[in-house]
Amino acid sequence: MNAILEILAKNATATAEQIAAILNRPVAEIESEIHRMEEEKIIFGRKVLINWEKVENGTVTALIEVNVSPQRGEGFSKVAERICRCPEVKSLYLMSGGCDMMAEVEGKSLKEIALFVAEQLSPIDGVLATTTHFRLQAYKTEGVMLSAKTVDERKAITL
Repeated sequence: MNAILEILAKNATATAEQIAAILNRPVAEIESEIHRMEEEKIIFGRKVLINWEKVENGTVTALIEVNVSPQRGEGFSKVAERICRCPEVKSLYLMSGGCDMMAEVEGKSLKEIALFVAEQLSPIDGVLATTTHFRLQAYKTEGVMLSAKTVDERKAITL
């Protein structure tokens, strides 16, 4: 199982046939294992990594620290569920350290994200404070370097 997951994590488009060849296992066995992992919600889908900074998509990404008051009998889950319902929120994590949760949010502009925070996120019951950080440039995502430059290690020859 872990070997299949490692292959898919590096290449989301890998087929069962390709995985079977790499692992020297029958294709039917790989297909069955992938299906089982999808049923058990170990695999939620397959995603292609895109360097959006090279594409004119016109979106702004922000990481928002959220401090919350845990709800009696629910902990952080009830507040997290309400935040997750917002379509602007791409990811939400419970954190240790200086904030309780970290939300990754996308919008069309800085103003749109600011309005989301002011009008939708901050008014949620249990949200005490937010701190917004706007992403300026991505260097690495999902373990992949986005702007890896090749280094010319040849020695200069002078006469």
